[in-house]
Amino acid sequence: MKTHFIAIGGSAMHNLAIALKDKGYEVSGSDDAIFEPSKSRLEKKEILPEELGWFPEKITPDIDAVILGMHAHQDNPELAKAKELGLKIYSYPEFLYEQSKNKTRVVIAGSHGKTTITSMILHVLNFHQKDVDFMVGAQLEGFDCMVKLTEDNDFMVLEGDEYLSSPIDLRSKFLLYQPNIALMSGIAWDHINVFKTFDDYIEQFRKFAASITAGGVLVYNEEDAEVVKVVENTENYFRKIPYKTPEYEIVNGKVHLKTEMGDIPLSVFGAHNLLNLEGARHICHTLGIMDEDFYEAIMSFKGASKRLEKVEREDKGILYKDFAHAPSKVKAVVKAFCEQFKNEKKYGFLELHTYSSLNPVFLEQYDHAMDGLDEAVVFYSEDALKIKRMEPISPELIKEMFKKENLRVFTNAEDLHAYWETLDKTKGIYMMMSSGNFGGLDLAK
Repeated sequence: MKTHFIAIGGSAMHNLAIALKDKGYEVSGSDDAIFEPSKSRLEKKEILPEELGWFPEKITPDIDAVILGMHAHQDNPELAKAKELGLKIYSYPEFLYEQSKNKTRVVIAGSHGKTTITSMILHVLNFHQKDVDFMVGAQLEGFDCMVKLTEDNDFMVLEGDEYLSSPIDLRSKFLLYQPNIALMSGIAWDHINVFKTFDDYIEQFRKFAASITAGGVLVYNEEDAEVVKVVENTENYFRKIPYKTPEYEIVNGKVHLKTEMGDIPLSVFGAHNLLNLEGARHICHTLGIMDEDFYEAIMSFKGASKRLEKVEREDKGILYKDFAHAPSKVKAVVKAFCEQFKNEKKYGFLELHTYSSLNPVFLEQYDHAMDGLDEAVVFYSEDALKIKRMEPISPELIKEMFKKENLRVFTNAEDLHAYWETLDKTKGIYMMMSSGNFGGLDLAK
């Protein structure tokens, strides 16, 4: 099969391209910007474009599938050529469904926790040498590529994202998967640039519940009121399995899960991660993994990339980073951080980076998000606001919205970096929360 990727350099797209190359497909692609690690991975598989840009001449009648990434625009010249030739054009999730429509599809959805839960499931299956197809959005220890597609595996585990599928397909990605088994971890308004009201956002999850195949299974977080409403009001017929935060305690700085089989020591921490773990356990149970085997495997799970991930620093200072940027994620991470290190001085840094987090209407969702931290810092780039064509935001508004006394606010990277240099990283514990990089801050030094 011959495939061509428009915007091959994306974090998800390049993994799919590699998976198809590994499957024996003929793969080509284009992009106007490709960064690491995508660049090196594509180069290793000999599918890195020779030059950056869009080249309509690459689009030929013998291409079986054109896969269109969100990074491309509707007026992309390669897309126009594909339409002109009448080629089959897929969004990323649409193509994944085509590759898995004869398999049992397990889809993990939610505003937060879905990457970690999917990673936990894959870790357990891999530990017990249970082979499945999969797609997950973060790098996981023990996996070279975060997409796997085969002809033989019976199951496919998919991280289900509610964001748009492609520039020409404005459906939420997870609506294309039609799960046989699903999980819903939580609902908290996100992607405000696309979903203008909270109800519009919740509607995507209502549609997701309706998309579960008849007679399927939905594992859901019974501690999330919005999730419970969606589950209770769905008219679709499927088995409903609730889960909640399990009992645990922190002993000598290490989390121990309280189970019928005794205390299980874990390498992750935070109530939200224990809740994620419980959801993963229920999904694994539906896939034939008994609790004893689940606990044996999960003890060695160290977390998905950038999810409460410890950074090894040259000075041996204790620093964690997390992808958290949406209010619900920030609140969960800060709560976990403060509980885990309650006797230490705690520094928390948050970068407001996405369209949603920089929207004044959305900012009020961050109220008290950084409570419990001894030193709290918020950084956003005034230049980024200009690039995104958004209205200026004053530091005073940030302080008002966060409702955090002594909150430090920086609006340019140089000032942030200067403050960072004044801190002795060997004293106190640091949490860095961002989907960006704090203006190029090197967290290892």
